Amino acid sequence: MHSRKETTVFRKSRPIATLTTVILLCLLAASAQELPDRLEPMDVFRVQVASDPQISPDGKRIVYSRQSADVSSDRRVSNLWIVNFDGSEHRPLATGTYGDSSPRWSPDGTRLAFISDRDGKSQLYVRWMDSGQTAKLTDLENPPAGISWSPDGKQIVFTSLVPAAPPKIATLPAAPEGAKWADAPKVYEDLIYRFNGPGYLKPGYSQIFVVSSDGGAPRQLTTGKFPHGPGVGDFGGSYAVWAPDGKSLIVAMNGSANYEYEPLHTELYELKVADGSLKQLTHRNGPNQSPDISPDGKLIAYIGFDDRYQGHQTTYLYVANRDGGNPHVVTPKLDRDAATPHWAADGKGIFFTYTDQGDTKLAYLPLDGSPEVLADHLNLACNFSVGQNGAFAIQYDTPSDPGDVAVASLAEPKLNVLTSLNRELFTARKLGAVEELWYESSLDKRKIQGWIIKPPDFDSSKKYPLILQIHGGPFSNFGDRFDLQAQIWAAKGYVILYTNPRGSTSYGEEFANLIHHAYPGDDFHDLNSGVDAILAKGYIDQDNLFVTGGSGGGVLTCWMIDRTDRFRAAASLYPVINWYSWVLTSDLPSFGTQYWFGSNPWEDTDNYMKRSVISLVKNVKTPTLLMTGEEDFRTPISEAEQYYAALKLLKVESALVRFPGEPHGLSRRPSHQVAKAVYTLNWFDAHRKKP
Repeated sequence: MHSRKETTVFRKSRPIATLTTVILLCLLAASAQELPDRLEPMDVFRVQVASDPQISPDGKRIVYSRQSADVSSDRRVSNLWIVNFDGSEHRPLATGTYGDSSPRWSPDGTRLAFISDRDGKSQLYVRWMDSGQTAKLTDLENPPAGISWSPDGKQIVFTSLVPAAPPKIATLPAAPEGAKWADAPKVYEDLIYRFNGPGYLKPGYSQIFVVSSDGGAPRQLTTGKFPHGPGVGDFGGSYAVWAPDGKSLIVAMNGSANYEYEPLHTELYELKVADGSLKQLTHRNGPNQSPDISPDGKLIAYIGFDDRYQGHQTTYLYVANRDGGNPHVVTPKLDRDAATPHWAADGKGIFFTYTDQGDTKLAYLPLDGSPEVLADHLNLACNFSVGQNGAFAIQYDTPSDPGDVAVASLAEPKLNVLTSLNRELFTARKLGAVEELWYESSLDKRKIQGWIIKPPDFDSSKKYPLILQIHGGPFSNFGDRFDLQAQIWAAKGYVILYTNPRGSTSYGEEFANLIHHAYPGDDFHDLNSGVDAILAKGYIDQDNLFVTGGSGGGVLTCWMIDRTDRFRAAASLYPVINWYSWVLTSDLPSFGTQYWFGSNPWEDTDNYMKRSVISLVKNVKTPTLLMTGEEDFRTPISEAEQYYAALKLLKVESALVRFPGEPHGLSRRPSHQVAKAVYTLNWFDAHRKKP
């Protein structure tokens, strides 16, 4: 992307696979001929991220997953690297075009368990740290997840899908000898029969296993007809953790036959390793998640809330007795969502994370005190680990850093960033400067937080086109984190504005629930006021305003152009257009009806349609680009297709882009992540008002 010659790429429809190939070849050729000083779309293949840092029990070493994208195979790659706590001896444990993930130290620090697909299928491996020898421990039909060492280091627990017999309606006649018949039809009887990411689901249930850390056949501990731990797509529930005595495990799950209809209802269970017997420890309507047992085995820390069926509900940190008795909130005054609790080695306090005003923090709660912030700028996934000596490692994420390993300790919480995976790239490429913006909503004068990315070499005396980028969720947030796509757009001369309108998390439950049963709605005013606020700064070209967003951001993109024609063009990515059709075709039907509407669509059709952007499509005059993955089951492509057909009937300029093989997010394949950024950029370029 070094010229404007591609600005007419959407004027005619062409095969998407061919278009993507041509764009990538052109970008590669251009990259070979020039040394750009700004980010470009092909940097998707160059940016690396340090993820899931795991500190050794003695606090002296950190192993992390180094994530990148391979341009030849067009796949995500992750390899394990190790670095000392002082930043020395930074080196790989293994390299290759495969995926190593979930590194977990043995209790004595001599071995490392991890999951890898280096032999073609994801399996459990163990590496001896002194010799570097590695052994594959499993040969499973379905991949393992949630690995954890027993306290004595002799066993490893994991979860894996155990197949079940598929539903059967009839016995079909056999094909004649030598005949080649089509594949047999597939029968489904579950409410959740497909899910974003995994796709159409295999019959079966996730079960808990233990395997000897020296190898051998795994032993299955559970057999119930429900997910043991997280459900499909890691939705609801938590993986098993060991009790200090090694005789039992604690797991969060919905252990009822009604689990598909209660998407947030999970309880803590004790699972005996000797015989697989289960005992329910908690009893309430709502989630009980992420358990961690105190070092003396007497208490359990976990997170949850009493379910009121609201769009957003503050998640609190709880502590209960080992048997589930005396459950009580230990963060009653923290109106933010607590996550990932972890006991300190001395049992005197709990490490946990929460996000405040778009910044994710690591905190420590003494059992006899109030939470203390230890570190800012964790990644949104809250990746951290703690050693026995109170040293900790986090995944560090700022507007200029996509993800590095940083360390500190409870005694000395000043962060030291150990890695700099993108230093050379960002030395050669200028990033856009990011600044915070607070402004008032025109609706009710509420304070709204946002951020601005300015193009490299920004000159305040010039006028720049603006892209308003809207986050999804909708109960989520933007923050002072790195955004590669927005930086690529800024490198092409756009100012990017991204804000947290009402409904965003990290500002308290009241602010988030301003859109409870009212989404989309008044968030329009918050977003529109953000555009007004940045226009007032004097460096935005008011004739070149653009809007985009994905998922919930795609919904609000359409909501904006339904209600105003101030934008020159819009790009709505994997949106929901019609709530009635969405709850009946997405992978979250019971969640949508219970939490976002409170009724089934045939019981409250007017409300469903009133909140559907398709109901106002007749107002749209803005040229609109729609993009969705063909394997997106969170916001199925039929949603974008409805809006596209409506715009075509109205003779509004529009284009539909279908991404083959892509689920929600359009980033399974790195080349599709490139295409998503390029298509949006070219659509806006093509509709810019020229001087």
